[in-house]
Amino acid sequence: MSPIISNRRAKREYEILETVEAGIILSGPEVKSLRLGKANIGDAYADPKDGEMWLINCHISEYNNAQKEFHTSPTRPRKLLLHKKEIKKLQGSVQKQGLTLIVLKIFFNFKGVAKIILGLGRGKKDRDKRADEKRRDWQRQKQRLLRAKN
Repeated sequence: MSPIISNRRAKREYEILETVEAGIILSGPEVKSLRLGKANIGDAYADPKDGEMWLINCHISEYNNAQKEFHTSPTRPRKLLLHKKEIKKLQGSVQKQGLTLIVLKIFFNFKGVAKIILGLGRGKKDRDKRADEKRRDWQRQKQRLLRAKN
């Protein structure tokens, strides 16, 4: 379950409150391209519409060896597979509380099926980002001091 693609910027930009694992509907060449790691999820997010969950702005590059009729738009919306209860719960959180569904990771499970981890998060302010950075720096410095002491 090692992540093929991960969004490292998400934890800096958002305060993640909850995570959800979902399936994703892909075409054959998109799966091959994803296995090669040719995807960008930096600006990707999930959007609930009409009782379904859609992945928006996820860029999966075209697979070079695929036939021309199988080529699709790299940033096309892709349907996510979740239970209806989960979709309703997430939709309520997004609409009422003003939260965002951010893509954290894309990976292949032990069966070889593409999965995506979504994070329900709230955007951080600049002062929160700076405070987190100071806290991380202090933790690193503390670890260095403890290692040097022993």
